[in-house]
Amino acid sequence: MTLKLGTAVLAYFLLPFAAGAAASDDAGFIFQGFQQSNLSLDGLATVTNNGLLRITNTTISQTGHAFYPNPINFKSTSNSSAFSFSTQFVFAIVPDLSGLTGTGMAFVIAPTRNLTKVPDSQFIGLFDNSTNGNQTNHVFAVELDTYQNQDFGDINDNHVGIDINSVISKVSMPASYKANNKNSFENLTLISGQQMQLWVEYDGMDRRIDVTLAPIAAAKPHTPLLSLRYDLSPILKQTMYVGFSAASSPLEIGTSHFILGWSFKMNGVEQAIDLSQLPKLPRFGHKKVSKFFTVGLPLICITFLLILISGVAYYLRRKWKFAEVLEEWELAYGPHRFKYKDLYIATKGFREQELLGEGGFGRVYKGVLPTNMVEVAVKKVSHRARQGMRAFIAEIVSIGRLRHRNLVPLLGYCRRKGELLLVYEFMSNGSLDRFLFNQPKRTLNWNQRFRVIKGVASALLHLHEEWEQVVIHRDVKASNVLLDGELNGRLGDFGLARLYDHGTLPQTTHVAGSFGYLAPEYSRTGRATTKTDVYAFGAFLLEVACGRRPIDPRAEPEESIILVDWVFLCWKEGDILQAVDQKLGAEYVKEEAELVLKLGLLCYHSEPNLRPSMRQVLLYLEGSVALPDLSSLAMRGSTVGFDVSTDKCFSHSVADYLLSDGR
Repeated sequence: MTLKLGTAVLAYFLLPFAAGAAASDDAGFIFQGFQQSNLSLDGLATVTNNGLLRITNTTISQTGHAFYPNPINFKSTSNSSAFSFSTQFVFAIVPDLSGLTGTGMAFVIAPTRNLTKVPDSQFIGLFDNSTNGNQTNHVFAVELDTYQNQDFGDINDNHVGIDINSVISKVSMPASYKANNKNSFENLTLISGQQMQLWVEYDGMDRRIDVTLAPIAAAKPHTPLLSLRYDLSPILKQTMYVGFSAASSPLEIGTSHFILGWSFKMNGVEQAIDLSQLPKLPRFGHKKVSKFFTVGLPLICITFLLILISGVAYYLRRKWKFAEVLEEWELAYGPHRFKYKDLYIATKGFREQELLGEGGFGRVYKGVLPTNMVEVAVKKVSHRARQGMRAFIAEIVSIGRLRHRNLVPLLGYCRRKGELLLVYEFMSNGSLDRFLFNQPKRTLNWNQRFRVIKGVASALLHLHEEWEQVVIHRDVKASNVLLDGELNGRLGDFGLARLYDHGTLPQTTHVAGSFGYLAPEYSRTGRATTKTDVYAFGAFLLEVACGRRPIDPRAEPEESIILVDWVFLCWKEGDILQAVDQKLGAEYVKEEAELVLKLGLLCYHSEPNLRPSMRQVLLYLEGSVALPDLSSLAMRGSTVGFDVSTDKCFSHSVADYLLSDGR
């Protein structure tokens, strides 16, 4: 009884395997060339005249599929275990141009021969965006991938992977093989155009998938490239189709996928392919080599010649473009001279987007020196006259040694043709007038204005009395006061008007400065002194305190268009503080504001001898010395001006002059 029961149990377990073996006896085939294969082909797949199976060609963005025409039993019933199977095929992936990447291919077992026609090369003709990863696919594949897709977790652009229902591989390795007499894997390049062999084996008992790769001339390695324990029973249906899939590249440079021979066997070892019987691959690249000599080489020569000519022309044009005037005597000034090329690069070719401003002496550009990445402001000054050039440059270099916390440092110069370029340290907040006039988005509070006033006064004192020689600024005004990152006032363009005179003939020496800031005696004689700077500083004090320009035709009807007349009138009426900038409201120190306004009138006095020195001005501002009583100094309005159209003085009111027919 026990013997019969054991025999029955053994028969029960062995019956499925016996049935499976019986069901798959005819499920084996071998193709050593495909001329008589009768495969099921679609898309780009075709059999060439000499028997090659070509899955895709260089046609861009299409798919190709080739399947064994008959379905194969992979199970005895729908819910039983999958049978063992093994396959071997010889393939070659040939790029249109050697050395370029392309697309890969796959051996596939699928429930249908009608795989996706979506020409997306990243899915190798197996899936599309909607089906990739679906458990209902029932697709097993071994991919030979020559493109790295980061979204799919590809390890590189030359790998072999096992795919189940998705092109995201369960396991993958770089394409390589381990020869039987070697201890390490040797790399192979899938898209080299070389013939290679691939074995895929599934052990239904052990539930293990082995994939082995080798070059055409090598024996089958004992060590597989990939080995994965995975039960394919839920994946494989009772009947399935076996074949190959690929998608062509979306680029103009395509890839061809060839199968030279294929052997397959269910529940057994596939029949070995006789490599000598396989068809030959076509010779690729012959026509392209021919075109290289007939078309490519002449084009290369012509291109090289054009590049050479262009290079010489570019060198000559660049040499002319960056040509400078450099005389032997300038070598002594060394570090103070900049290369024009560096300034050109720093300002991006003096383009309009880098323009900071434009004044009487030239245009100013922002730049970043390529040598040390320091931000600078580059002023381009027209300077065509050669007379006095040596003294001119000498004075630039001399002034370049001036260093004061409230002066914009002059770093050096460059001379080119009819231009002189002066290089200053860049002030990030621009000029003071941007914060005072024309309803700026941002204004300065009183403390900031008062600090700027004292800073400019300190700078002028340094120019007039504290340096080794007297420097007359000649153009003190809000637009020439720059603000650094902490809103400290820095006086710029110091000495430039004086330096500019070196480039003019003695008999044509002009009066430098801005209308509204010119002292009466300067207008008459053309001689600038420290007192003419004090006069301009008086106008500067009034414009900072009042937020108005010295001459403003747009002034309110109750105000004079001449700022000093307006402040003078307010003082005579006993309420000088009504001239304070209305944008400040009541947010200012009355004592300081009154001091600045009265000091402005004092500095603006028409008599030079009654104006204070800059040292006295600084003492007044610091509160060390009391301001004298203005009523004792015979103060009056702007009774002296300068007619810029005739170069003649006039003694009537500037306001009357501007509003007369002579305006």
